[in-house]
Amino acid sequence: MLTSFIEGLLCCLTSKPANTVVPVETSEPADGYEFVEVKPGRVLRVRHIIPDRPVVEEPSLGGIVSCKRKITVYRNGQLFIENLGERASAELKTCQNGETEPNSTVEVELTDCRKSSPPVSIPETRSDSLTVGNNGASETGSAGETPAAGQAEQTQQPRKRRRKPKRSVVIDCERRISSCKGTHADVALFFIHGVGGSLDIWGSQLDFFSRLGYEVIAPDLAGHGASSSPHITAAYTFYALAEDMRLIFKRYAKKRNILIGHSYGVSFCTFLAHEFPDQIHKMVMINGGGPTALEPSLCSIFNLPTCVLHCLSPLLAWSFLKAGFARQGSREKQLLKEYNAFNVSSFVLRAMMSGQYWPEGDEVYHAELTVPVLLVHGMHDKFVPVEEDQRMTEILLMAFLKVLEDGSHMVMLECPETVNTLLHEYFLWEPVTLPPPKKEPKTRPETAKAQTDNIIPEPAKVRPATARQN
Repeated sequence: MLTSFIEGLLCCLTSKPANTVVPVETSEPADGYEFVEVKPGRVLRVRHIIPDRPVVEEPSLGGIVSCKRKITVYRNGQLFIENLGERASAELKTCQNGETEPNSTVEVELTDCRKSSPPVSIPETRSDSLTVGNNGASETGSAGETPAAGQAEQTQQPRKRRRKPKRSVVIDCERRISSCKGTHADVALFFIHGVGGSLDIWGSQLDFFSRLGYEVIAPDLAGHGASSSPHITAAYTFYALAEDMRLIFKRYAKKRNILIGHSYGVSFCTFLAHEFPDQIHKMVMINGGGPTALEPSLCSIFNLPTCVLHCLSPLLAWSFLKAGFARQGSREKQLLKEYNAFNVSSFVLRAMMSGQYWPEGDEVYHAELTVPVLLVHGMHDKFVPVEEDQRMTEILLMAFLKVLEDGSHMVMLECPETVNTLLHEYFLWEPVTLPPPKKEPKTRPETAKAQTDNIIPEPAKVRPATARQN
């Protein structure tokens, strides 16, 4: 603590950064690690494991899911989502709560990223009428009933003007979703970490899936891990980092790709799913938050000068340990140090937090996704409330939410076996294609057949005898 305070004081006096912004020295072997220059002078470390597959299988055909929905945005900020795909919605609802709802309508209010997200309401079709009295109580009755004695008569409501939508988006496509096994040569897994992390936080997942035969790719974001750290704030904006991930994806992508993102890394996965919808087969969001546009907070501790943040770095690391882990024992401290989970310079941390500006990533942007998504949430996460992941589940077309009771924000480090098993089961999942209903042959009704049988044919008309004689 004293050392960091002295270094921060020297930084303020000399106007120089308290720590040199260079890639972190690594003692790891070079096997499986590559350094990719995405731009001149901008080098990212990537862990790329290509396993030796003794057996290569052909992928199954899987099932076809109909993705049909209409997204309408009104001028008052109201978002109206109507799901039209019967099989997609039915299977989704069955996997979530065991009930089948073929078609559903979701009506929500567009929220501000600086405010908490209210729950999404799914209106239900009711045959009775609902009125609100003067005291705010709800009264329900059939259309033919009259109000009881002593109640005020309802005044006729003025006719509302039909709202004109600001814009409408119609999605009508079909996706073939199949099982992704380690013996399939056309499958690649991409792991993207969040702020302050590195590819090392995926150590357990990378080893687990590479042993199963999967090809895995995990990059270090700029300024993190062993990637280059330019001393310029513009190098850490969302758009700059997203462009890095786009180039990395184009370099290593296969035919069927699965994206796994954590925290801030979920936003880059969503960006890639929009850029390459035909190549993204499935996606996993781990503690990624709600479907709101990114905007940096004006009142944040990360807006302080870099030298001050450097003085506060021990306090920030302790706060991250308290909020990021369900338990704060010696094991968690060792994980934090071993996996390089919060080892980033004060300058990069400040630039990363102030560069989280992405107005396009709102609810409409997420509602347009047709890729199936698995959401994993740690119950004890103090950074991302569970309500935000629940809202994300309701906005996405095909989403499955799994809450882990023993995990927090760094759930992949806290319970790696559970996360690995959950992800593997999701990779192997494929929808069941229901056979089309058999069309019964059209037969004549029995009554009609009986009537035709009872009809006596009329005798043929012949000319009278007198006419023949003439």
